[in-house]
Amino acid sequence: MTKNKVLHNKLNDGVMDLTVGNPIKMILRFALPIFLSQVFQQLYNTADTFIVGRFLGTEALAAVSSSGTLIFLLNSFFIGSSMGAGVVISRYFGANDDTRVSNAIHTNIAFGLVSSVMLTVIGVTLTPIFLEWMNTDPDVLPQAVEYFRHYFMGAIAFVMYNICTGIMNAVGDSKRPLYYLIFSSLLNIFLDVLFIGVFNWGVWAAATATVISQATSFILCLVHLMQKGHIYTVDIKKIRFHKDMLLEILKYGMPAGVQNSVIALANVIVQSQINSFGKLAMAAYGTHAKIEGFAFLPITSFSMTMTTFISQNLGAKKYDRAKKGAKFAIFTAVGLAETIGVICYIFAPNFIGLFDKNPKVIEYGVTQAHTVALFYFLLAFSHIIAALCRGAGKAIVPMIIMLSVWCVLRVSYIATVMHFINKIEFIYIAYPLTWAISSIIYFIYYRRSDWLHGFENKKNVAEK
Repeated sequence: MTKNKVLHNKLNDGVMDLTVGNPIKMILRFALPIFLSQVFQQLYNTADTFIVGRFLGTEALAAVSSSGTLIFLLNSFFIGSSMGAGVVISRYFGANDDTRVSNAIHTNIAFGLVSSVMLTVIGVTLTPIFLEWMNTDPDVLPQAVEYFRHYFMGAIAFVMYNICTGIMNAVGDSKRPLYYLIFSSLLNIFLDVLFIGVFNWGVWAAATATVISQATSFILCLVHLMQKGHIYTVDIKKIRFHKDMLLEILKYGMPAGVQNSVIALANVIVQSQINSFGKLAMAAYGTHAKIEGFAFLPITSFSMTMTTFISQNLGAKKYDRAKKGAKFAIFTAVGLAETIGVICYIFAPNFIGLFDKNPKVIEYGVTQAHTVALFYFLLAFSHIIAALCRGAGKAIVPMIIMLSVWCVLRVSYIATVMHFINKIEFIYIAYPLTWAISSIIYFIYYRRSDWLHGFENKKNVAEK
């Protein structure tokens, strides 16, 4: 199949070839739907938090607010590993290798199905143990267990949804996931209000609403992917593990999976330190995480875009184009992050107060925001370079940096400081401190390494 014919087929599929056209315009066109998708994705969690806090009180809010850390811990390895599939699919899509694109997609789906079963068993069975280990307040513990167990009963819904949207994004289709997510997010909010506000059901209903909404998104995505005649068409009969693709997916995805898991474990340790300050501190920490999640969506969108952009262009061997796109994403993300940080710093009391009017909760939340918000530019820089590395097949680099700085150093700092000065402010300081150190390391790597040839062996690069 010729290059022009392949490109024609891609355009007919409704996907976006990021190896042609003005790179800045293509990045923005691809990033905007991802950004909007992330906004509605965040509504899933925020709707739970907001409605639970308003109708069920502070203890229920603390139970749901603590969910993010534990959910990320249990999801993180599988989500990180699926990133490897996205890199592989994008790379072969850029290289116009339809056969390997198809094999990678079907292997990724098989991996997701197996992961779903494992995650359901682990989540439902071990939730009480995890929550007790995290020093969850005894007043909050029963509702937290209730919420988590109902959430993980629907593990297949959110694992497979992420798998399907990852496939679409990898081949440049960021619009359809947005459309499906808008519908399911509105459904989530409606079900939250119905179950909790009207029926007065407990926190388990918030988890159930989320599962139903995620399942709806997954079904919509799967129906589209199963349509015939596309470069990414999914055939149920072809879903199996292709050994070469599985090894390649694990090669690029395993470092991200390990990185995510260990960072999540470190966050659980940090959460346990926060929990030791009581349920009001828990509620504030969880609420700030929701606000920060919204605030950081533009940067997250650029990070996801860069992984696909870099993979496609390096697969097509368009190195100058990859460099130009990387520079634009770095400067844009850093500028956006600092602007957002200033806004969060100024309006922190208003944002926290939207979720909980308790003065102590607001005090804790504002203290955290005033400690970290002005340093968001460092977090943005680290995330963008990490995404660039993953897109270039260098997933081991962010894994090493994140594990050593965001995990080992952060946890060691908190454990040491809390031993001598048991004040919550010093936990908050750990974040900008470790962001700064990782950014310095990433800057050195970006400037001095040959990340452009991450998919090629050293012999081939030397012969160029």
